[in-house]
Amino acid sequence: MPDYEITPPPTRLADRVQLRTAFSTERGEVPRFLVQLEYWLDGEWQPVVRYDHDRDTEMGHDVTEEGLHRDVYRDGVKLQDDEVTPPIPADEGFEYAEEDLRENVEDYVKRFERWHDIRNGSDL
Repeated sequence: MPDYEITPPPTRLADRVQLRTAFSTERGEVPRFLVQLEYWLDGEWQPVVRYDHDRDTEMGHDVTEEGLHRDVYRDGVKLQDDEVTPPIPADEGFEYAEEDLRENVEDYVKRFERWHDIRNGSDL
């Protein structure tokens, strides 16, 4: 994971569920961000759904050129990469990503629990 200027502590959304955000700014622009929904499983935080933007790395998504992508994880591996928007400014992508994960946390977590055969998992 690249170094980010701003990495606030994750926000706990439910038992075993948190939202991690990190970003950097340069002259009012957002050159990179990460917004990730995580689930506590097997003694560590596992990615559930991730949005990211990094215009300076070869493997990073550049939302200003490619649009916003949603990465969905299963068993710690990226299962799918959904195109969500056409190209948009990075700050709008950051806001959209955080809003989507907060609004759809229950659906994303329930799917993750189903895939991992977790019963009585989160308190959503």
